[in-house]
Amino acid sequence: MKTRLRALALSATTLLTGALLVGGAAGANAAPDNCTVSTSGSYASSYCASGSGQHQIAITVLHANPSVGYVYNTGPWVSAGATSTAYIPPGTIVSIRTNKR
Repeated sequence: MKTRLRALALSATTLLTGALLVGGAAGANAAPDNCTVSTSGSYASSYCASGSGQHQIAITVLHANPSVGYVYNTGPWVSAGATSTAYIPPGTIVSIRTNKR
């Protein structure tokens, strides 16, 4: 009887340890690198050539209508090797940047 309980406890411990090791390995992504930002007309784009994470274009504009103030716009999150594009609202561009995760 004691042998069965000991074997069961050892099996449960092995399963839990394995689950923790597999679950902990998911966060090993490298942030995108070699990123460039470009504009064309009313659109801004970001492109990251390497890495295994994701990136997005992010834009801050002081709107043409002073009562509106600052306007923020972002493109979709995409994997490295793909392009994230977003519309640039009318006004003065304050910043265009690439967010990474």
